[in-house]
Amino acid sequence: MKLYILMASFLVAQIAFAQEADTSSAPKVWSLQDCISYAIENNITVKDATLSKNISEVDYSKAKSSRLPNLFGSASQGFSNGTTIDPITSDYVSDQIHNTNLGVNSSVTLFQGNQINNQIQQNKLLLEQSSLLEEEAKNSIVISILETYLQTLYSKEGITIAENNLEASEKEVLRAKSRLDAGSIALSDYTEAQSQAATNKYQLIAAKNDYAQHIITLKQLLELSPLETMEIETMAENSDLINLELNKEIIYSNALAYLPEVEASQTNIAINEKELDIAKGGYLPTLSLVGSLGTGYTSLNDNTFGDQLDVNFNQKLGLSLSIPIFNRNQTKAAVKTAAINIERAQLQKQSVEKEVIKKVETAYENAVSSQEQLIAAQASLEAAEQSYKLAQKKYELGALSTTDLVISQNTYTNAQQNYLQAKYLNILYHQLLQFYQGNEIKL
Repeated sequence: MKLYILMASFLVAQIAFAQEADTSSAPKVWSLQDCISYAIENNITVKDATLSKNISEVDYSKAKSSRLPNLFGSASQGFSNGTTIDPITSDYVSDQIHNTNLGVNSSVTLFQGNQINNQIQQNKLLLEQSSLLEEEAKNSIVISILETYLQTLYSKEGITIAENNLEASEKEVLRAKSRLDAGSIALSDYTEAQSQAATNKYQLIAAKNDYAQHIITLKQLLELSPLETMEIETMAENSDLINLELNKEIIYSNALAYLPEVEASQTNIAINEKELDIAKGGYLPTLSLVGSLGTGYTSLNDNTFGDQLDVNFNQKLGLSLSIPIFNRNQTKAAVKTAAINIERAQLQKQSVEKEVIKKVETAYENAVSSQEQLIAAQASLEAAEQSYKLAQKKYELGALSTTDLVISQNTYTNAQQNYLQAKYLNILYHQLLQFYQGNEIKL
């Protein structure tokens, strides 16, 4: 009896383990927010933009450190033979000399045409710009995820339509076979029903392949392994029609204020203005404070090594002034180049603003158009569905030919596809308009 209990317990444990393993192997269902959050953390393009920002942080820190003094240590060991000057005592001697020199040198720039301060300010602006470009990269991947996710949902619903059409056409083949056997239809009607079923099967295969291709694209955006299984969350049915009640001018204003590429282009102007200030600093003198500590040893002195290091210890402190007189017009050329780059940055800003307005204008017009198309497509779908149901009833009663039934089914299929397309375009462009204004994307 105990043996039976143990065997039953073992069997129950194995079943539970198998169920747990089956559950753990089930593919994760990804929502749109899941995809966006994961892509922002893992997408290569976003990571590259983050690394560029990190480099800007290092450059900014390096620029601030240029205010600090430098410090170098030096040591040398020499040997000379014959008539020479002792490097330690500066005596003119004719003998073999072993000498040691030890020293520490430092200098700090006191004034350099204000170039150091301007360089620090420029690197701070570059850091701000790189942060904005990082946000732009994130925005770009968010839009790509949104577009691909909706395309994938569109393909997924297309599979359902294709499956329903195939099921209906297979039933029609069975009815046509019964009617052919009864002699109520010609062989051509039966073969046409078979042809339609084969066409619908082909369309189902194509729909599944289209869905698989969009899943591959989505995986690439998420940097997922191609071997990893993936499912996406189905959208709620009550989100078909999105009413567009937005003022175009308000959208423009919000987009220009929110999108990071606009602010990045404005920052680029400031960066080039600082470059002009740095270039002009080349006309001004450079003043530095220099100092050193040193000592040495020579073999011609009878004192010990330690005593000589103590006796020969010396300190130096001084100012160094460098006045630019003529540097082959290098400073003049740098000033002109910086001025030209400012004008170019201003043109780039105008170009970015035009591109933003173009994107918003396109999204707005497409949103208006898709909303009208969705209303029309919904009415067409309802009419085509009623017409197809009526055609099926007539076909069952023998009052409609197979050709007319096929035509009605194809019309219904086209109406379904048109409705799906208008539905997802309406969602896409509405979400884009929300995103361009800094609002959260959500389905």
